[in-house]
Amino acid sequence: KDVVQNSPTNVFYSVCWLNSFSPGAEDVKDGWMMDGWMMDAELHEERFVLALCACTRSGSLSFSVAPQFWQHNKWLDVVVDDRLPTVRNNLIMLHSASNNEFWSALLEKAYAKMHGSYESLKGGSTMEAMEDFTGGVGEMYETKKAPDNLFATMKKALDRGSMMGCSIDISSSAESEAKTATGLVKGHAYSITGLEEVTYRGRKVKLIRIRNPWGQVEWNGPWSDKSSEWDYVDRADKSRILNNSEDGEFWMEFEDFKRNYDKVEICNMTPDALTDNTKRHWEVEVLEGSWIRGSTAGGCRNYIDTFWTNPQFKMRLKDADDEDDVCSVVVAVMQKDRRKLRIEGKDLQTIGFAMYKAPDGDDYLSKDFFRYNGSIARSKTYINLREVSERFTLPPGDYVLVPTTFQPHKEADFIVRVFSEKKATALEMGDTIDADLPDPPPPSSPEEETDEEKGLRRLFDQLAGDVRIRSDLIHVLHVVCSVTVFKPFSPGKEIKFEGLSLHTCHSIINLMDVDNTGMLEFQEFKVFWEKMKKWIMLFLSFDTDRSGKMSSYELRIALKAAG
Repeated sequence: KDVVQNSPTNVFYSVCWLNSFSPGAEDVKDGWMMDGWMMDAELHEERFVLALCACTRSGSLSFSVAPQFWQHNKWLDVVVDDRLPTVRNNLIMLHSASNNEFWSALLEKAYAKMHGSYESLKGGSTMEAMEDFTGGVGEMYETKKAPDNLFATMKKALDRGSMMGCSIDISSSAESEAKTATGLVKGHAYSITGLEEVTYRGRKVKLIRIRNPWGQVEWNGPWSDKSSEWDYVDRADKSRILNNSEDGEFWMEFEDFKRNYDKVEICNMTPDALTDNTKRHWEVEVLEGSWIRGSTAGGCRNYIDTFWTNPQFKMRLKDADDEDDVCSVVVAVMQKDRRKLRIEGKDLQTIGFAMYKAPDGDDYLSKDFFRYNGSIARSKTYINLREVSERFTLPPGDYVLVPTTFQPHKEADFIVRVFSEKKATALEMGDTIDADLPDPPPPSSPEEETDEEKGLRRLFDQLAGDVRIRSDLIHVLHVVCSVTVFKPFSPGKEIKFEGLSLHTCHSIINLMDVDNTGMLEFQEFKVFWEKMKKWIMLFLSFDTDRSGKMSSYELRIALKAAG
C-alpha cells in the first residue's frame, strides 16, 4: 500500500483537536501497530487527555503539538507537526472514530517519535504508557491473589494522588465488551475514584467507588446507587458519599469487587505530577546504573560467582509510617531505551532484584556476603518487562538493593526508583579508594642479603652492565621471569611470557627510579621485584579456573586484594 503523510487540513473541511472533554473507548480506533495499550492509558482518566492536549497553532492551516512525556526521570516536550500517515486519505494508525478529531493520532505520533518509530510501539502494557504519561511507578495486583492489606494499600495510594484502575479479564475476543448480569463490562478499563469504610447494621463495611469513564453502564448489585443497603447507613455518611457520584460512577462492597474484578493497577504519582491540594505525596529517590558485560552484569543469585558484581545500592529507611512501626516502600527497576534499541535487534532483558539487610559501611559487598546471607525481600519473579516493581513493608534500617538480569553477561542501562511514605536516602555502593601505600623496605647490605637476593644481584650485575637503561632492563626481566616465575601450572596451561616492550620498561624505570637518575639501581630493582612477586602470587591466587588468564571478574577481586 502507498502510505502518504497528509495534514488533516488537506483532507477534511472541518478539523478540530478534541470534540469531547470526556472521550471514550468508542471514540478511538486501533491502527496498524495494534497499540491499543497506549489508547487504554489515554482513556484511563480524562485528565490524561486534557493534560496531553496542550497544542499550539503554528499557522492558519496547520498545527504543531508538544505533549509532555516522562522518560528516565525527565519530562520531555515532544514537538510534532500535524502530518499523519494515510492510505487513500484514511488514517492508518491510532485514530478517532470521528472524521474531524485528531487528538489520538497526534499523541500517538509524538509517542512514536519519542521511542524512535511507529514500529517500536508494537506490543506494550497500559501501565507502561501510564508511567510515560505521568512519571509514576506502576503496581499490579490480581484480586484473587491479593494480599490481606489490599484495601489499606489502595487507600494510602489514593490519599497520595495515585491513579488506579481495574478490569475484568476476557478469555477470547468474543468476550470483549460483554456485559455481565450485574452490569459490569468485560475488557473495559475502569477507574477507581474512592474508598470508604461505613457502619452498616452495627458492623464496618469497606466500600470502593468505581467509574466507567466512557459509559452509563453501572453495577446493579449490593451498594449500587438505589440499593437498600444505603437505608441503613448514617444519613451524614450517605449524603457525603452518594452526593459525589456522577454518571457511570458506582459503589461496591470491597469483597464483591474482588470477586467480580480480576486486576487492579496503581500508578503512584511523583510530587511534581500532583496538584497543590494533594494532602500527602510519595517521597522519591532515583538512581541510575548499567549492567556491563564482564564488569557489572553478574546475573541473578543462581550465579553466585558473579552475582556480587552487579550494581549495589544502599537504601536507608529512617522513619516509620505514621500509622504503624514499619516503612512502606515501592521499589521499581526500569530498563532504559529498549524500544529504541529494537532496531539493533536488542529486546527486553529478563530482570528482577533482591534486597538484603545492610552491614555497616558503604563498601561493595563481596561474594562471601551473598553466599552466607539470604535476601529479606525480592521481586516475585524475573520477567522480560520494561519495569518490575514490588511494594514492601520493612522495619526502619539500612538495606542493600541489587538489581540484576536473570543471566550474567546481559547488558542494559536501568534506573531504580524508590517510593516511600517518609523520606528515604539511597546511594550507589563502591569500594573505598585511597593511596595509603606501605613504604618500600630499606636496602640491605650485601652481607645481609638472602641467598635469593644474592642470586638476583649476580643476575642483575651480569645482564644489566654499567649503563642500566631500558634495553638492559628488558634482558634482566625476561631472564628473571622466565627462570623463577613463569613455570607450567599443568600440561597445556603454561603462563606464556613473551617479554616486555621498551615502553613497558620505560614505565617501570619511571615508577621505581626514586633518585631520578634515569637508571634503575639494584636496590630500586629489588623493590620492584618484591612488588612483582606479590602481583604474581595474587594472579595465581585469583586465577580460580587455573586457565593462565584472568577474567574481568577475577581481576576485580585481585585488584581489591592488591590495595
